Amino acid sequence: MKDLLRIAELDPIQLRGLLELARVAKRHPRTWADALVGDLVVCYFGKPSTRTRLSFDAAVARLGGTTAMVSGTELQLGRGETIEDTARVVSRYARAFVIRTYSDDDVARFASAATIPVVNALTDRHHPCQALADLLTLEEHFGCLRGLKVAYLGDGNNVAHSLLEACALAGVDIAVATPPGYGPADEIVRAAERLALESGSLISITDDPLKAASDADAVYTDVWVSMGTPEGERAVRTEALAPYRVDATVMAAAGAEAVFMHCLPAHRGEEVAASVVDGARSLVWEQAENRLHTAVAVLVELTAAQGGPP
Repeated sequence: MKDLLRIAELDPIQLRGLLELARVAKRHPRTWADALVGDLVVCYFGKPSTRTRLSFDAAVARLGGTTAMVSGTELQLGRGETIEDTARVVSRYARAFVIRTYSDDDVARFASAATIPVVNALTDRHHPCQALADLLTLEEHFGCLRGLKVAYLGDGNNVAHSLLEACALAGVDIAVATPPGYGPADEIVRAAERLALESGSLISITDDPLKAASDADAVYTDVWVSMGTPEGERAVRTEALAPYRVDATVMAAAGAEAVFMHCLPAHRGEEVAASVVDGARSLVWEQAENRLHTAVAVLVELTAAQGGPP
């Protein structure tokens, strides 16, 4: 396992290994305090970030390393240097490369040319780091993953994509409810279905939010307007997605023991009611914290597999 580009590229043993490493990192934060001493991890952020940026900065610090936080305007990529040339150069300086950008193809090109581990910290189609934190949060709360049901309501975006793959790989049932035209990509659904065949999980894609939420252990949503969406589309998206707002009615359909999840930032009154996200059944802050512990796990696993400094 050289890179983490999407959840579907993991196998069940690798997924379980990452979750176990994250549990150790949470209980014993200094376990790998010397793992990256003297090493640099370059973090490229082509999109704004709070949890991803801070979690990886904190993770590298806990491992004894140093981060270089850079944007497109701070590298020669902004002046025409190729992705491949940048990857080759960074590989001579750093122990790992964390990238948050738009195009999955750009990340794949960088990983192909790099000799160091590359972590997809968010693209237009995938958010694997968030999905790992989600699974860790669910496992902590319920004690196990297999047999749980997650309902995802709203836009079939990158968070929904990685959650589909993660649930299918972990043996978690998942029901995704989106309005017509806002569903997850067919390729992602097919990949999740292949994983589900092996794990025994059930995947459901529907346009009925209450049907999806029925008997769910967790109800999950995300923002309706993602970064990079043209401003003119906001009103159209808000109207289409309004019936998928997670409110008291949706949580009642899930059941009294169901929890609420959101990757944040949350827009109260849009995709979720304030009473839900700020309520006693909300796990959003646990999810946010677990971004740190899963970031530690990913870096420990990938740099250990790399076998020493570049």
